[in-house]
Amino acid sequence: MEQPKGVDWTVIILTCQYKDSVEVFQKELEIRQKREQIPASTLLLAVEDPEVHVGSGGATLNALLVAAEHLSARAGFTVVTSDVLHSAWILILHMGRDFPFDDCGRAFTCLPVENPQAPVEAVVCNLDCLLDIMSHRLGPGSPPGVWVCSTDMLLSVPPNPGINWDGFRGARVIALPGSTAYARNHGVYLTDSQGFVLDIYYQGTEAEIQRCARPDGQVPLVSGIVFFSVETAEHLLATHVSPPLDACTYMGLDSGAQPVQLSLFFDILLCMARNVRREDFLVGRPPEMGRGDMETEGYLRGARAELWRELRDQPLTLAYVPDGSYNYMTNSASEFLHSLTFPGASGAQVVHSQVERQGAGTYLNMSWSKFFQKTGIRDWDLWDPDTPPTERCLLSARLFPVLHPLRALGPQDMLWMLDPQEDGGKALRAWRDSWRLSWEQLQPCLDRAATLASRRDLFFRQALHKARHVLEARQDLSLRPLIRAAVREGCPGPLMATLDQVAAGAGDPGVAARALACVADILGCMAEGRGGLRSGPAANPEWVRPFSYLECGDLAGGVEALAQEREKWLSRPALLVRAARHYEGAGQILIRQAVMSAQHFVSTEPVELPAPGQWVVAECPARVDFSGGWSDTPPLAYEHGGAVLGLAVRVDGRRPIGARARRIPEPELWLAVGPQHDKMAMKIVCRSLDDLQDYCQPHAPGALLKAAFICAGILSVHSELSLSEQLLCTFGGGFELQTWSELPHGSGLGTSSILAGAALAALQRVAGRAVGTEALIHAVLHLEQVLTTGGGWQDQVGGLMPGIKVGRSRAQLPLKVEVEEITVPAGFVQKLNDHLLLVYTGKTRLARNLLQDVLRSWYARLPPVVQNAHNLVQQTEECAEAFRQGSLPRLGQCLTSYWEQKKLMAPGCEPLAVRHMMDALAPHVHGQSLAGAGGGGFLYLLTKEPRQKEALEAVLAKTEGLGNYSVHLVEVDTQGLSLQLLGTETSTGCSF
Repeated sequence: MEQPKGVDWTVIILTCQYKDSVEVFQKELEIRQKREQIPASTLLLAVEDPEVHVGSGGATLNALLVAAEHLSARAGFTVVTSDVLHSAWILILHMGRDFPFDDCGRAFTCLPVENPQAPVEAVVCNLDCLLDIMSHRLGPGSPPGVWVCSTDMLLSVPPNPGINWDGFRGARVIALPGSTAYARNHGVYLTDSQGFVLDIYYQGTEAEIQRCARPDGQVPLVSGIVFFSVETAEHLLATHVSPPLDACTYMGLDSGAQPVQLSLFFDILLCMARNVRREDFLVGRPPEMGRGDMETEGYLRGARAELWRELRDQPLTLAYVPDGSYNYMTNSASEFLHSLTFPGASGAQVVHSQVERQGAGTYLNMSWSKFFQKTGIRDWDLWDPDTPPTERCLLSARLFPVLHPLRALGPQDMLWMLDPQEDGGKALRAWRDSWRLSWEQLQPCLDRAATLASRRDLFFRQALHKARHVLEARQDLSLRPLIRAAVREGCPGPLMATLDQVAAGAGDPGVAARALACVADILGCMAEGRGGLRSGPAANPEWVRPFSYLECGDLAGGVEALAQEREKWLSRPALLVRAARHYEGAGQILIRQAVMSAQHFVSTEPVELPAPGQWVVAECPARVDFSGGWSDTPPLAYEHGGAVLGLAVRVDGRRPIGARARRIPEPELWLAVGPQHDKMAMKIVCRSLDDLQDYCQPHAPGALLKAAFICAGILSVHSELSLSEQLLCTFGGGFELQTWSELPHGSGLGTSSILAGAALAALQRVAGRAVGTEALIHAVLHLEQVLTTGGGWQDQVGGLMPGIKVGRSRAQLPLKVEVEEITVPAGFVQKLNDHLLLVYTGKTRLARNLLQDVLRSWYARLPPVVQNAHNLVQQTEECAEAFRQGSLPRLGQCLTSYWEQKKLMAPGCEPLAVRHMMDALAPHVHGQSLAGAGGGGFLYLLTKEPRQKEALEAVLAKTEGLGNYSVHLVEVDTQGLSLQLLGTETSTGCSF
């Protein structure tokens, strides 16, 4: 499922306490922009708080000023103007105070979650979750203005929280439900029936909390999120020039003003609450501010007076999200771990240490007394003798070695405490000999950039193991987000090396081909959308050597040669795209080898050789696919398993596809492509093996016919004998083969595969061999791989086998197709004939481009494509049941959903003119779909009324912009492939 469109933020600001962290966190924002978590046009700013203890209100005012200043400069102003806020969506994220459980604060605390929909895989931090909530859940629909969000809480918000922005003005707080017990140590809102905030209580009395309770017993918690309309944001911004509030901003401090501490909720927002009186507000103080002297209290009173004057008339409303949840990230280790773990998880053990003071803490799940007993460490090793007992905790314990006089320190100098060994006290003595620091002493020395880089390095190291496991275990898990992460963060090399190792060591061609496809994805991603289309030719001479290894079955040698050649193509986007195409070409070689396992099921029986000059004629119906198409396409057919329901059909009463063959005395091959008696048919004479060398180039004249002679075993292009010698030795002469189709090119009715089946059937019979239809189905699979067109098995199943049937292949090699005839109620075939019509759209489909895109998506295991593959197979069985019941409406539903599945599999397969045509026909049909891969060709439909050809022609005649369409009768063919021997004709070179 695609990520819903989120807010197109104008500015995102991340506030932080420390000046030396600004550059680090700025880079983190930019990394998230590269990951597509943040729109590319968004201005990103990491902003230092003017003072360490400026408070959430002061940090908000300062951030708003910085945003307005940057937007004013971008708009060409030389002074700050609030006009720039009128068309801006601004998000301010507050880092807040230090966090004992993460060196980089609560915002960058790693969470045990994954985001399968993320375009780029990465470690998920609390900041990422909050960005997603603000961009895709709370923010959409809001007018221009300023969102402010703390990062000190874990939030859960449903996809559609139902916030109404009609007629909104003022400020709005977002509240999430909590219990009355939780509210005793937290902030809650008191509102009236219209949603206006009356008061805000922090650690309120039992009576105050009960007043806030809602009918379900929950109370609306202060969740750290607020929205300011443009009008209210302008009023707030205006205070930055008014003493003493100017001291909340960097401008005021740079001007020498005395810092002032303000709370966002209990100073800025509280003055807007309806039940708050001015006298009470001026003498109050925010809970985050301790007791101060008289001068500080007077300074705060002046700041609150200015806020009251500027903001009192602004309405403050509440949006309550009853299905959400809120958890403040406290300094309690047990509470923090409880919020991150799943209750009842079997086999999970959390090793943690509580940092609470007052002597109640633990270390490594042990009380201090037990820790001392187990390790031999004593309290005087950790704390000075004059340290009060209440201050003896993990924060102040000198536990961590940083320097040893004789050797380098390593992890073992801490890990020994987990399981002290009988080593005569060696580890303990080494620990005591080291210079040690406490957590409090280490905190100021933190290198947050190194911490974040170390996390990223660890992520990519485990990512290499993940990539290997996903491929080798054949998991339907997409590696594309991981590929994007490796490329965008500058480390694609190790991932490509891992994929090389997987491909070279794979015993399964499917695993190897998928690994090579992943390398192609990396190269394509490195091109960054430049360098041309991903689909294109893959036959550059420089890649012949690695391809030849693969063709010969030397997988390891081929992968190594591919990697060597790859290094020469990394310098610019155009080369990267071309290299990606060649890696996909290498994968096609492996697919071809896997599909050729279908030869296992090709067998013939000797029969009487026809007389020279006697024609063997093969005629076939076309096919219409009713469900399951694409699931028959390699590698889906043998990696996932396929099921397709198809009908053999006559078009306008005719079997439109055929081939005829006969023996001729000349030791040559005479080939003709075109209608049987048309003098304009393309004619080719092959007198040597050189004339056959282009059999594997699909667009070469007569390539399919040449491939048919090779796959039928009539000749070998690698033989030391000449063509004439091979033909004379085995058959005493040559052959004439002609194929034809009365259907337009790109019809979508399976022409090329059915034509290959007809040609093979005629050739085998004229060569004195009989081949069964099941064997012929597998022989066509083999031929199409030799021809290098690829393709699945549904076309030949649909056209060579009669009537209505389901073809199936299992998720295994060798690839075997099994066919089940579907029995329908008496008279239903005629009813179907009366309601089934074909409409030629006048558009030629480009199935090969569609095929490349589908294979790329399958190898990437994109979740929608994997799910769609499951749905295609499942719906085929439902469609078969609809045929057994003889239900036209159900079949129509199958067709309609089948077309949606095709479009999901191959986006772009529905031309605009075809959409207009389908819309015009929709009121008259049970269901409709383009045949085959789509993109053009024939549209087939089930009409609601019988015999509607003329009626629908009239409908289409009134529809503009359709081009050269035509409507055709269609009926189920109950014969399938037919073979007949005709009379003898004398061949003459001049007649050919």
